[in-house]
Amino acid sequence: MEQKKSSERLVFFTDAVVAIALTLLVLPLTDLVPELVVEHRPAVEAVTANWSKIFSFVLSFAVIGRFWSVHHAIFEHVRRYSTALVYVNFLWLLTIALLPFPTELIGAYQTERFTVLFYLGTLLASSLCHTTMVFIIRRDPEIRADAEPVSDETFWTHVLSAGVFALAVVVALVKPSLAYYVLLLLLFPARIAGWLLARRAAVK
Repeated sequence: MEQKKSSERLVFFTDAVVAIALTLLVLPLTDLVPELVVEHRPAVEAVTANWSKIFSFVLSFAVIGRFWSVHHAIFEHVRRYSTALVYVNFLWLLTIALLPFPTELIGAYQTERFTVLFYLGTLLASSLCHTTMVFIIRRDPEIRADAEPVSDETFWTHVLSAGVFALAVVVALVKPSLAYYVLLLLLFPARIAGWLLARRAAVK
């Protein structure tokens, strides 16, 4: 029988990796200071001449923060972890640890197709990991133990959110400059999931 252990250590380890990734995001901005000093340029140019890098930092900080919040919401349904859950969690951590790299590329190359695809592809992979974790938790009651089960609405919210990221990747293939705006659709998956389930209940 597959061994399942307390999820507490896994959550602590995950939080530490996320904190490191958030810290790494700011390093490209701190590297600007020595360049300004060497070139004898005013300090204000660290901001005025680097809006794209600042934007990419803020965007990715918010994205990682959101993913972390969602991850914690998922693990509220977990009391013991399985091997499958650990593997998928590590894949999710890979996407989070990788994110500072495409973030720096965005700051330098902005809407270049490869850069946008790399960034949004990383977000899509992260979202798919979340969806897979939710699926694993729903399928294995031993992971949940006495915790609340994952609702259908939560599951379909994750599925629809992954769909939004996938749509953004498709748009990036055609028009990279518009792809980021697709992410605004992330405001709606929870509402759509609730509406669909309400419709299904009404039909029954």
